[in-house]
Amino acid sequence: MGASCSSSPRSPGRAKQQVTVPKMSLWNIVSHMPPEEFSSLFAEFPRSLRCLLADWLENQPWEFINGSDAFCTSMASGMLSAMLEKLRSAAGSDGQQCQILQQVSNIESAYRRDPLRLVAVLKAILEGEKAAVLKRDRHLPLSFHRRQEELKFSLGLQRLQHRVREVQALRERSSQLRDGSAASLPLNPQLKTEPKAPESELPTLILEATKELEVAKQQVLKRIQIWKRQQQLAGNGALFEENLAPLQKRCESLVEVYFQLHQQVMAASAELGPELLPRLLERFNEVLSSLVKSSFLVEKQPPQVLKTQTKFQASVRFLLGPQLLKASTKPYMVRADMVTEKQARELALSAYGNTLSESTGEIMHNVVALETNPTSGTCCANFKNVLLKKIKRCERKGSESVTEEKCAVLFSTTVALSPSNLTVHLQVLSLPIVVIVHGNQDNNAKATVLWDNAFSEIDRVPFVVAERVPWEKMCDTLNLKFMAEVQTTKGLLKEHYFFLAQKIFNDHSASLEDFQSRSVSWAQFNKEILPGRGFTFWQWFDGVLDLTKRCLKSYWSDRLIIGFISKQYVCKLLSTEPDGTFLLRFSDSEIGGVTIAHVIRGKDGSSQVENIQPFSAKDLSIRSLGDRIRDLGQLRNLYPNTPKDQAFGSHYNKEQTGKDGRGYVSTAIKMTVESERDQLPQSTAGGGPEPPQAQMFSLPVLQPELRPENLQSVLSPICPPAPFCSQSMSSYPAGESNMNMMVPEGIGSSFPSTSPMLSSSLVMDPALPRCQDLAFRNPMSFMTNQYMPGEASQLLPGGPSPEPRDEEMPELAPFAPMDAPLQSSPRWMAPSMDLPPGSEFDQFLQEMSLESPALCPPFTPPLQRSGYPSPNASCWGLGESRWDDSVRPGHA
Repeated sequence: MGASCSSSPRSPGRAKQQVTVPKMSLWNIVSHMPPEEFSSLFAEFPRSLRCLLADWLENQPWEFINGSDAFCTSMASGMLSAMLEKLRSAAGSDGQQCQILQQVSNIESAYRRDPLRLVAVLKAILEGEKAAVLKRDRHLPLSFHRRQEELKFSLGLQRLQHRVREVQALRERSSQLRDGSAASLPLNPQLKTEPKAPESELPTLILEATKELEVAKQQVLKRIQIWKRQQQLAGNGALFEENLAPLQKRCESLVEVYFQLHQQVMAASAELGPELLPRLLERFNEVLSSLVKSSFLVEKQPPQVLKTQTKFQASVRFLLGPQLLKASTKPYMVRADMVTEKQARELALSAYGNTLSESTGEIMHNVVALETNPTSGTCCANFKNVLLKKIKRCERKGSESVTEEKCAVLFSTTVALSPSNLTVHLQVLSLPIVVIVHGNQDNNAKATVLWDNAFSEIDRVPFVVAERVPWEKMCDTLNLKFMAEVQTTKGLLKEHYFFLAQKIFNDHSASLEDFQSRSVSWAQFNKEILPGRGFTFWQWFDGVLDLTKRCLKSYWSDRLIIGFISKQYVCKLLSTEPDGTFLLRFSDSEIGGVTIAHVIRGKDGSSQVENIQPFSAKDLSIRSLGDRIRDLGQLRNLYPNTPKDQAFGSHYNKEQTGKDGRGYVSTAIKMTVESERDQLPQSTAGGGPEPPQAQMFSLPVLQPELRPENLQSVLSPICPPAPFCSQSMSSYPAGESNMNMMVPEGIGSSFPSTSPMLSSSLVMDPALPRCQDLAFRNPMSFMTNQYMPGEASQLLPGGPSPEPRDEEMPELAPFAPMDAPLQSSPRWMAPSMDLPPGSEFDQFLQEMSLESPALCPPFTPPLQRSGYPSPNASCWGLGESRWDDSVRPGHA
């Protein structure tokens, strides 16, 4: 009976939930802080009105109204009217309606004539609230920063539109003056004094509008860069609002104002003169060009660890496509090419003005049409069945491996923009990609991607990243990755960071505060082998990630696993606890293992902390962690003092009892722990009499000689030491499972446990005969190829070995002649068997063959080589036909 590798019976089939970014306002924090901290802020504005306005107040651009010109005065007056209306509507549902309405009336009379003064008062209140939150929390909510950035851009766009109207009004006045009708025109109500001559004022106004246009463009470009950076951090598990609709709307609104201002400039070309006009048009072209090129984005990134001969998907989006693309008889085509880091750097330094000369890899199905969807208002090119056929490796620097080599996909197209019919070449790079050719390179490739995603800077030269980063930032990255991979809301704790710091720095004397001021290098992260181990820090941590994600998610989310804690500290914790207290920790010496540490107290009160041999994901797929804990009666309380059934009861699987629908008696797998006392002889251990041994063989002459104490010497030549036939002694391959072959009692003493830990084994219950099972466990079983570096040259002594290849094995000698004397192979007989004289033994064989021809058939050379022992009786010692000698060590 197998168990699913899901960590709990509660979780199978649980759908992945969409995580949304919580919107926390400044007022949500301020309203829960002591009011006396803000008493000095409300001398000119009642706090009661601030409470009624709540987060509406911070959603207005008070902080960005700087100046006293006509635009600022107009905006302040409009915001005052909106606030008064908000307060009156809120007062209608308040018990102190009369008092509030009186305060509203006082505010209106105080600030109606000077709304800019109200702006200054409310700006001071918001600044004071932000300062108080920063003093307590050291940061403001991310959603607050995002909202403030939106308000700033929106206000800048309104100011720019106001400038366009001013330019248009001034140009019309200049035209009417030339027609002689200026006397009948009213003065501009937004100007407090008699205006200057339009010919001298118009260039100044247009220059101011052009400057504000460039400021708005920089805000859009910065927002696009932020979106790209957030997309990259999402590769490590960060929350990411990938909806591009707000950003597209911002780009389209700015381009619309751009064309309005450009039209006014062209209409005023005579007033601008031959020197100023070309300079203005050059600045305008630069604004449009940068907006167009920056709005060509990779909406869906290709996989950052990309295996050759594997299909993948990607998509690019042109934000200004629906607005600017000129109708064409042929659709615009987007091409995808693989580029090296050097080629990517050259393209970036040329501001993507150069074209790619040569692709570094062969990509199939790499040309897709750029299509505009009128319904959704998007312009996209979707690559659905792209395949990287092969890759050309470039020269690497120093000790750099192939899994440190970064590439990218370059998406490019050429389009014609309307209404100017301007031809623009668009290019955009994907995030860095590590190309692998084998699955065992995946682990190291993920390390390269994780480091690049976490520590690269905005608008960097491709793909430059720091070689050394603060340990505090590394902790944030590991926590982010852990929570995202495991799909849990319970992250790492400061105690976990302390253990991880000790591991990566190999320093057990420093304090937690000492580690916070240190920096960690890329070499420490995934190049240097941990002391006494055969793997790097990242390879070990990634093994923990994989195990927790596959089998321990619900246990971790319920905080049942301490996990990141050293064996020495566990001994310190448990040594003073009652007998049977236990905790769960990740193996420090094996990749992807979790172990149970528990305390045993003797009659004299002495304590001993035992660590059960770690469980891998394959072990937990046979029997879940909760059921294994239930099986072990010596485990009583989860540290510090929670009864194990109370802690793990919801993680137990229901045991099947009785008969199934077909009438079969149900079986179950139970885990036992083989301790040192279990390995003592029964006479010493005080056990009862040994039960009768089960019949193993049916050979009447050989059976009396095959006593348990002689069985090992009989099996030794047939089944040489591991790895020759380790799998033949177990129902599952060694190192993949704790499921073991059932053998009669009394044989277990010939196979003492060699593990330094307590070895666990699983027994069948209840239908099989009473047996004692054997645990054959490869100590390196957890170091599978999944966590090995990608190149053979990176394999290290003590680490996992690559699979042997049959074609590289030397040929063995042919079978020995069948007519050779039987005495030439006494190794196939039990040591306690004395060979009879040749004549008597030949006579014995002849009689046996006459009486039972099926028992000892004549030898027939096998027609086909097989890795399994011969099913006939001669495989146990009669003749040379017990095994196919073509089987080589390690290939049983």
